[in-house]
Amino acid sequence: MTVSVKIYSTPVCPYCVRTKQLLTRKGVAFEDIDLSRQEASVRTELMARTGQRTVPQIFIGETFVGGFDQLYALEREGKLDAMLAG
Repeated sequence: MTVSVKIYSTPVCPYCVRTKQLLTRKGVAFEDIDLSRQEASVRTELMARTGQRTVPQIFIGETFVGGFDQLYALEREGKLDAMLAG
């Protein structure tokens, strides 16, 4: 079973690009939600949900992982694959 991955991002964010590169290299399908193309209310709801203002904001299943630094830390610690497997 593979868990769903959602990335809330913007096109000009280098950390968003690196997040997508890491997941693509691992062969992980993800949904990329471009906040620059969404209503302001989507960003407001996301900030209320996560308490974060920056992008990327990464969810694996229903778990809020954080941003690129947190995702990369999970990869470095060998915990990311288990999360992605569900």
